[in-house]
Amino acid sequence: MDPHSWCGAASKDNASLLSEIHSDYIDAGSRIITANTFASSRLMLEGAGLGDRVDEINTIAVKAALEARDRHPMAPEVVVAGSLSHMVPVSGGTDRFDPNAVPSEDRLAEAFGELAAVLATAGVEMILLEMMYEPTRSKIALDAALATGLPVWFDMSARRTDDGRVIAFHPFEELALTDLLALVPETGVDAVGVMHTQSQVVGDAIDEIRSVTNLPIAAYPDSGFFKMPSWQFHEVISPADLEEYFVDWISRGATALGGCCGLTVEHVLAAAAARDRAQPTV
Repeated sequence: MDPHSWCGAASKDNASLLSEIHSDYIDAGSRIITANTFASSRLMLEGAGLGDRVDEINTIAVKAALEARDRHPMAPEVVVAGSLSHMVPVSGGTDRFDPNAVPSEDRLAEAFGELAAVLATAGVEMILLEMMYEPTRSKIALDAALATGLPVWFDMSARRTDDGRVIAFHPFEELALTDLLALVPETGVDAVGVMHTQSQVVGDAIDEIRSVTNLPIAAYPDSGFFKMPSWQFHEVISPADLEEYFVDWISRGATALGGCCGLTVEHVLAAAAARDRAQPTV
C-alpha cells in the first residue's frame, strides 16, 4: 500500500500475484472479478510519482484479471470488471479528502474519463463504479463510465448515523442514499448496490435502494478498519456470520453478492453457500 495511491501502484510490480489472487476467487465461486484499479486514476498515481504510467499500470491490472479468467475452466461464466472510484488525494496520514483541495470538475472529468477509456481498451467487460458517496464526483465518474458503452454498475457506500439512520458514506455531510440514486439515468446503468459498508448497515441500505429502483442490487460489504496506509484485518466478521447476512440480503432483493476490504476467499464461499440455500435449484 502506498501512502498516496493506496493499492493503485501495487499492480506495477505484482502482476503474477494479482493473477493468482483472482484465480483463488474464481475457484471459490466468484463470477465477477474486479481488476485492481480502484485507486489508479492519474489523480492518485501522481502522488506516488507515477502519473505518467496510468495506461501501463491499469493495463497490467486488467491483464492479470483476464489471464486468471481465461486459463480457468469456468472462464465462460466469469466477467472481468474494471473498478472506477471517485477517489481523490487524501490529507496526509488520514483516509479523508480535504474539501478545500478537491481538484476542479474539469480535472476530475479528465482523470476519470482517462481511466475509464484505459479500462475499456485493456479489455474489461463492465465498469464497477465503486464507493460512490459524493454527488458531484459520482456524476462525473458515472458520465465517464457510460461513455465507454460498457455495462455499468453504480455501487454506493453507506454508514449509520448516531440516531440510527442509514446515509451515504460522506465523512462531512449527511446525504441520503436516494440523493445519489437520483443521479442514475433511466437507461445505461445495469445494476446498483451497496459496498464497502459494514454488514449491519447493508440490509437497511438495500431496503432504501429497493424503495426507489427495480434495477438488480449488488451487496458486498467490508470488515475490519482502515489505519493509514493499510486496511487492518482485525475483528473481521466470520464467514459463518456473513453467510447469514447474505441470506437476509437475498431475501431483501440482492442478486449479486461478494466482498470488499477485509474479506477473503472464505467469505466468497459463504456467499455461494447463501446463494445455494436461497436458490437450491440454481
